[in-house]
Amino acid sequence: MEQNADRRGATLKRRREYDEDDVRVRPGRGSRPRTRIRPRHTDAAPGFVIAVDRGRYTCVVADRRVTAMRARELGRKSVVVGDRVEIVGDTSGRPDSLGRIVRISPRRSVLRRTADDDDPAERVIVANADQLAIVASLVDPPPRTGFIDRCLVAAYDADIAPLLCLTKADLAAGTPVLDYYSDLDLPHVTTRHDEPPAALAEALAGKLSVMVGHSGVGKSTLVNQLVPGADRAVGVVSAIGKGRHTSTSAVVFELPGGGWIVDTPGVRSFGLAHVSAASLLHGFPDLAPATEECPSGCDHSGDDPECALDAWVAAGNADPRRLASYRRLLASRAAEDWTGS
Repeated sequence: MEQNADRRGATLKRRREYDEDDVRVRPGRGSRPRTRIRPRHTDAAPGFVIAVDRGRYTCVVADRRVTAMRARELGRKSVVVGDRVEIVGDTSGRPDSLGRIVRISPRRSVLRRTADDDDPAERVIVANADQLAIVASLVDPPPRTGFIDRCLVAAYDADIAPLLCLTKADLAAGTPVLDYYSDLDLPHVTTRHDEPPAALAEALAGKLSVMVGHSGVGKSTLVNQLVPGADRAVGVVSAIGKGRHTSTSAVVFELPGGGWIVDTPGVRSFGLAHVSAASLLHGFPDLAPATEECPSGCDHSGDDPECALDAWVAAGNADPRRLASYRRLLASRAAEDWTGS
């Protein structure tokens, strides 16, 4: 027993024999006091974001192209094409230089879309746009008025002026599409393969315009005609009448006559999950007056026999196809298989 006690005592003694090499000193947090006061960046240079690529932002600063990153103090604020920002650091525009975006100016407008009508994740296409140029080809691929209607809803909801651009007018007449929108005060232009897009250039001058449309409708071709040296890739239309994606990211180009144009990737759907059911009516101003006569609580879906929209259309005040499109959009808020065709 005494031997065991002696052994335990010797073991405890050895355990308690420490020297300075046995002491681990944790590194301190630094002597700089923490503060919530952020630098004012009074020397920040104003810039305009024209391209976004994997966390790097190409900005126009004066007459230079500057590459910048997002400053840490911006937190979760996203920077998108069209943003007006303020940049510090190296704004020389030299190769391998990098500035920091420290402020984002308040946005005048934000054009959004979702992948589907039931997808809550919004995708900001561009900020501060003045005009949405909805590009649709008259043939190959054929025009899809359902898609155009969706773009109109997004434009009116974002308070952006719409412009309908019908391409390939040398191959087919635009009358059927224009008749469909005859009750709307919708500005439109047509373009041909064999002529420069002079009317479109005039409509875009002095504005920040966004071009959206299905793949293969000719957006990149128009950009190459409007902006010499743009060199946007031009694709072909597949045998099933669907365009192939040629643009992979939104890029801003300066127009020779003044203004800017944003070429966006071709899309096959334009989800409106971010637009409330009540706001869908903004894209159908030809139907809106009739809803004032609807009974209280009418959802305009057609289930209520007293819905005034049916009588409005029957009286010739609006195209019945427009009412059908509006009700498809209402129904798509709960459905997942609406194709926009």
